[in-house]
Amino acid sequence: MNIRKQLGQNFLNSKSIAKFIVNSANISKNDIVYEIGIGKGILTPFLCEQSKNVISAEKDFRLYEECLQKFSNLKNLKIIHGDGFKQNQKFDIFVSNLPYSESKKAIQWMLMNDFSHGIVMVQHDFANKLLANKHDRKAISVLAQTGFEMKILKTIGKENFTPQPKINSSIMSFVRKTTLSKEIIQSVNLMFSFRRKKLQNIGKKLGLEIESNERLEEMNNYEIIKFAKNIKKI
Repeated sequence: MNIRKQLGQNFLNSKSIAKFIVNSANISKNDIVYEIGIGKGILTPFLCEQSKNVISAEKDFRLYEECLQKFSNLKNLKIIHGDGFKQNQKFDIFVSNLPYSESKKAIQWMLMNDFSHGIVMVQHDFANKLLANKHDRKAISVLAQTGFEMKILKTIGKENFTPQPKINSSIMSFVRKTTLSKEIIQSVNLMFSFRRKKLQNIGKKLGLEIESNERLEEMNNYEIIKFAKNIKKI
């Protein structure tokens, strides 16, 4: 089976939306852009037009080979075959229409990598999860809100993709506030597995002495990250 289908990829088929994504990234001729999941390459030529260099990573070997041939004339494009999250690349801006199954992984990867800003397409429901208020937060909400200023730029109907997904998508902007370590990300995820417990009880399970009856859902993002820093490394 095609890796893209395994990962739940739906290919964007609208060039006008592709242009909107690229224009929203505010790319200059001094910028290096990193794209994970080149897919059919609908974003790629527009990225190359506006940037100094584009680095695109693609897992699917067939798509990788197709795009190598299709974009052989783009001299400022480098296409890599492999997992884009495992490449050691230096870049300024991240732009991607990722497989929906990779969204959480992508956000956590983005938090650990130092770049100025990004434009990413995600499922609309996942976009709302990232922006959730205090009472509806998940671990990924806290992490994303700590690391980035985020907003939904446009909601995209499912008819703009092939094959057509079951729900709508959203184009989101991410502007860097801070990077987070792998250990902090792991700690916050672990804390949310004890979501309804008091901090005192969470501490006991993690080998920490904490005198607090406050519950995780009562804390703000800053307090949660501060607490996470005190948790033993996993």
